[in-house]
Amino acid sequence: MNTSRRNFFRTAGAGAVAAAGMPLFMPSCSSGQKKKIADFIPQGGVVLFQGDSITDAGRNKMKELPNNSSSFGGGYAFLAASWLLNEFASRELTIYNRGISGNKVYQLDGRWDKDCLLLKPDVLSILIGVNDYWHLRSGKYDGSAEIYENDYRALLERTRKEHPDIKLVICEPFILTETKHVDESWLEPFRPYQEAASRICGEFDATWVPFQTAFTEATGFAHPTYWTHDGVHPSMAGAQLMASTWLESLGA
Repeated sequence: MNTSRRNFFRTAGAGAVAAAGMPLFMPSCSSGQKKKIADFIPQGGVVLFQGDSITDAGRNKMKELPNNSSSFGGGYAFLAASWLLNEFASRELTIYNRGISGNKVYQLDGRWDKDCLLLKPDVLSILIGVNDYWHLRSGKYDGSAEIYENDYRALLERTRKEHPDIKLVICEPFILTETKHVDESWLEPFRPYQEAASRICGEFDATWVPFQTAFTEATGFAHPTYWTHDGVHPSMAGAQLMASTWLESLGA
C-alpha cells in the first residue's frame, strides 16, 4: 500500500475532505470529536449499534446476543465492536447490534422499547436514512426528508427522556453513484436527508460519523463498485472503511 493510500485509511474519519455540497461536520456537531474513545465508553458500558441492513449485515436475529459474532453479522458494526472488545478487554463492555434490514426511522420507533431502551445503552450509534429515500423512490413508502427529520428528532427526544446521560453517535447516511442501483439522479434528492441527519447531530450534541465523506474520498483510490456493488451496501473493503471511520470519529 502506498503512503498516500495508507494515510487516507488512517484518517478516513476525521481527516477526509468533504464532498462538494456535503459538509464534513456541522459546527455544533464537532464537540464530540475532541474526546478520546477511552473517555467516551465507560467501564462496564453498554454500546448499541442501530440501523437498517447496512448495520444488520446478515446478523442472526434468533439469538441477538451481545459480544457474539453470529449476532453481529459481517459488517462495520462487527468490525468496530471487535476492535472495542479487544482494545478494552478489561472494561467488560456489552455490545449489541440491533440493526434490521429495510428499516426506516418510523420502524426503529416501533421497536425502540425492546431494541434500545430496555438495553439501557451508554452509547447509542444510529445509521438510518437510505431506506427513507430509496423506498420513497421505489414507491414502497410515502415519506419525505421532512418526515425523516421529524421522526428522527422525536426518536432521540424519547431516548434522551428515558436515558438523559446517553452518548449519541449519528452516522451520516451515504450513497455512491456509478453502481448497480445508484446514479447521479439520487444526489440532489438524497442530500436533504444527509443535511437533516447533520442538523439532528448538532441539536443533540452527538458525535458525527462522516460516512459519505469517507466513501467519496475512497473513490479516489478504487471505483465505487469496489466499496459497494449497489451504491448502498458496503463490500468487505467498504465495511472496513466504515469501521475505521466510526472508530476515528470517536477518537480511536
